[in-house]
Amino acid sequence: MKTKPMNGTTEDITIISNGVKIEGKVTSTGSIRVDGVLQGDLKASGNVTVGEQGDIKGEIIADVVTIGGKVVGTINAKEKTVLESNCTLKGDVLTKVLIIEAGAKFDGKSSMGDVKEYTPPKPAAVNVQK
Repeated sequence: MKTKPMNGTTEDITIISNGVKIEGKVTSTGSIRVDGVLQGDLKASGNVTVGEQGDIKGEIIADVVTIGGKVVGTINAKEKTVLESNCTLKGDVLTKVLIIEAGAKFDGKSSMGDVKEYTPPKPAAVNVQK
């Protein structure tokens, strides 16, 4: 499927349909819509949309992330993250703009500002004495 963005160029969109289950990392130079199940990380140079039937367990990295389904994992959106009214998100969000619609379920931390590649926090050192 191709769409025509505002600037007049054509953009590829990959669709992971309802009923499809993928295990592993997914990378795209365009945008992705997930209506199926993905167990693994998702990195897109464009936008990522998780439909109402979509279910992702893993990190999402993209320019704009819109969630209408279920995500368990970190969201790293360079521009904007939208949590639609039917979504459930368990995980942290790093983004410039965060929009949470009424009814959305969000369990995690959010950090807003200039977003770079997400680096998970290092576990605290544990000093064990004998």
